[in-house]
Amino acid sequence: MAAEGCEEMSGNGVPEESSAMDVTEAAPPPPEASEENGGAAVAPEGAADPDNYSTDLAAESEQGDLPADFDRLWKAAHDNPQDFPSWTDLLQYCEHEGHAAAYRRALEAFLARYPLCYGYWKKFVDLERRDSDNNKAEEVCIRGLQAIPLSVDLWIHYINLLLGTLDMNLPDSAVRIRSVFENAVASCGLDFHSDRLWDLYVEWEKEHGNVKNAVAVLDRALRVPTQLYSTHYDKFKVHLNNNPPKDVLPSEEYEELRATCRQSQKAKRAEQAQEADEERPPGEEEPATPEGTDSEELMQKIRDQVLLRRDKVYQDNEGEVRKRWNYEDAIKRPYFHVRPLDRLQLRAWHTYLDWEIAELNKDTTESSQDPNQESTEESEVTTQRQEASDDAPAVQGDHRVRILFERCLIACALYEEFWTRYIQYLEPQSVQETRAVYRRACQVHLPSKPNIHMQWATFEERHGDLNEARRVLEALEKARPGLAVVRIRRAALERRAGRLDQSEALLREAVAESKERPTLHAFYSIKLARLLLKVARNPDGARTVLQEALEISPDNDKLHLNLLDLESSAEPGASAEAVQECVTRALAAPLTPQTKLLLSQRGLQFTEEYSNSIKSVLSVYEAHQKLLDELGGTKREAENGDEDPEKTSKTDDSSSAAVPASSTSHAPITTPPPPVMAADPSAQAGYGVYSSWYQQPQYGGYGGYGYQNAWNYNQSYYPPS
Repeated sequence: MAAEGCEEMSGNGVPEESSAMDVTEAAPPPPEASEENGGAAVAPEGAADPDNYSTDLAAESEQGDLPADFDRLWKAAHDNPQDFPSWTDLLQYCEHEGHAAAYRRALEAFLARYPLCYGYWKKFVDLERRDSDNNKAEEVCIRGLQAIPLSVDLWIHYINLLLGTLDMNLPDSAVRIRSVFENAVASCGLDFHSDRLWDLYVEWEKEHGNVKNAVAVLDRALRVPTQLYSTHYDKFKVHLNNNPPKDVLPSEEYEELRATCRQSQKAKRAEQAQEADEERPPGEEEPATPEGTDSEELMQKIRDQVLLRRDKVYQDNEGEVRKRWNYEDAIKRPYFHVRPLDRLQLRAWHTYLDWEIAELNKDTTESSQDPNQESTEESEVTTQRQEASDDAPAVQGDHRVRILFERCLIACALYEEFWTRYIQYLEPQSVQETRAVYRRACQVHLPSKPNIHMQWATFEERHGDLNEARRVLEALEKARPGLAVVRIRRAALERRAGRLDQSEALLREAVAESKERPTLHAFYSIKLARLLLKVARNPDGARTVLQEALEISPDNDKLHLNLLDLESSAEPGASAEAVQECVTRALAAPLTPQTKLLLSQRGLQFTEEYSNSIKSVLSVYEAHQKLLDELGGTKREAENGDEDPEKTSKTDDSSSAAVPASSTSHAPITTPPPPVMAADPSAQAGYGVYSSWYQQPQYGGYGGYGYQNAWNYNQSYYPPS
C-alpha cells in the first residue's frame, strides 16, 4: 500500500504491526496467463482550520505545568529539527507521562515536519478520543488525510472513528459514512494493498442490509489490480449464489439478462413443445405455465451469464496483477522513514515508474492509432459501478501513474530525484498541479534543499509569476543564509525582469556583507563588476569595484585578471597606461609566479597589438624578459607549457576550494586569443618568439578559475532530463 500496508511507526521509528485491522495473509503470485475505478485523490470535506487548531493547542498547553523533562526534550528537538530520534524521544516521554497538553504540543510540532508518519496521526486522534473530544479527534483525522491521502490505515481509522461516534439511527449518518467510503476508495482504492478498505466497505454495506450495494462495491474491486484480487471474486460468487439475482444486480443489468435468458428459454421450450405435440394423444392440451414467475432454472441461467461476464473481467485483472507483482514484491519499505533507502530500493521505484509510464505511452499510442475503435468489454456490463472505469485507457493509465508517483513520494519523500521526476511528468499536463507538487516538496519535505527550490523559482519565472519566483528564492536564502548561488540567482532574476537597480543592489549588499570573507568578497565583486560593465555599461563603476576588492584581497589572481581584462577592453589609446598599471600592480602583489607570468604576457600581448610605438613594445618586452630571468628557468618551462602537473593540480585544487562559484556558464570578460603565428624553433631568444605567449593556463569563464566544483548548481535551473 502506498503509505503503510500493515506497518506503523513506533515511537522509535521502527515499523510495528498495525492494530487498525487484522491483515489477511498475502496471496501467492497470480498464475502465468482491467479495468479500475479511478478519480483524483479526494480529501475529506469539512477540514478544520489548522491555524485555529494550533492556536487552541497553544492556549491549552499553557494551562498547568508541563512535565519535568519536557522543556529539555523540546529544546533538543527544536534546536535540531532534522534529528528524528530527538522527536521520537520527546513523543515517547509525553506519552509515558500521560500529560495531554504536552503530548498535543509535541505531536503538533512533530507532524508539521513529518506529516507522512501516519502512525502518529492515529495516536493524535486516539489522544483526542480519550479526552472525549470527538470533534477534535475528527479534525485531526481530516488533517492527517489531507497530508497523506493514500494512507489506507488512516482512512480505516477515520471510518472506525465515525462508526463509533455517529448515531447510525439517523438517516444522514449512513449517507455520510458511504460518502467517506467513496472518498477513501477514490483516494487510495487503486493502491496495490487497498484490499482491507474494499473489504471493510463491502462488510459495512452487508451489515446494513444493502446486499445490492455490497455486490456493487465488489464489482468495482474486481477491476482493481490488488494483492488479494482473487478474494474479491470469490466473495462476489458467494453473494451471487446466496441471493436472488434481482436482489444483488443493478436493475438494468438484471432486466437485460432476464430478457435474454427468457428468450433463450422460450425458444428451447418451443422446440420441446413441438416435439411433445407430436407425441401427445389427440385432444389433450398443453399444461398451463404460470405467468410472471421466474423459475429456478431461469435464475441459474442469469447467474451463469453474470459469472461469464465477470470471469472475463477477472482474467483481465489477473493479467494486470501478474504484470505488477514482481515490481510490488521488490518494494520492501512502502512507508515513510528518515532512514536512507538503499540503492536497490531506489532502483526498484525507478524501474516500476519506468514500466508504468511505458504502459501509459503504449496505451496512448494504441488509442491514437485506432481512434474509432470502441471497447465492447465494458459495454457488455451496463451498471452504475462501471461509470468511473469506462474512461479511455490513456486516462486510466495516467491515473495509475499518478497513484504510483504518490506512493513513491511517501517512501522516497526525502529524495529530490523523485520529486523532480514527478514534476517533469506533470508539467505538460497542468501548471497548477505542478505548482502544488513544488509547494509540497519545498515547504514540507525538502525545506533546505537548494536545487529543487531554484527549479521551482525557474518554473514560476517561466510561467510569468515573477513575484512567486522572488518569494521562493528569498525564502531559500533565509533557510540557507550565505549560499552564494542563491544570491546570484536573485540578482539574475531581477536583471532579466528589467530591474537592473535591484540586481545591482543585491550584489552590492552581498559584497558589503562578505568583507570578512575575502575570497567570497572577491567572488561577489567580480560578479558585480561584470554586471556594471556588460549590462549597465558603467566601466568606471566596475573598475572601482575591482580596485576596492583588491585592497582587501591583493593576492586574489581572479581580481587582477578581471581588472586587466576590463582595462584591455577599453579604447586602445586610452587604456594603454591603465593596462600597464594593472600589470605593475599585479607584479608587486603576492601572486604565484605562474599568475605573474600570465599577466605580464597579456600586457605584452596588448602592447604588441595596439601600441603605435615600437619603443613601447620593446620596453615592455624587455621588462617581460627580465621577469622571466628573475623567476628562474623553471618558470620558463611553465611558460612553455611544461609546468609540473603536480604543482598545477595543487594550485587548481586550492583555487577550487577557496570559494564557491554559482556556475560555469558565465563567460569571462575576455579570453586569451589563439596564437597569431607558429613558433620558430630556431628563434630561441628575442622579440620573435610569440608561441610561448599563448601557451598558458586557460582562464576561461569564472568557473575556469576554480569556483565550479563546490558551487555548480547550474543544472538546477531546469530539472535534469
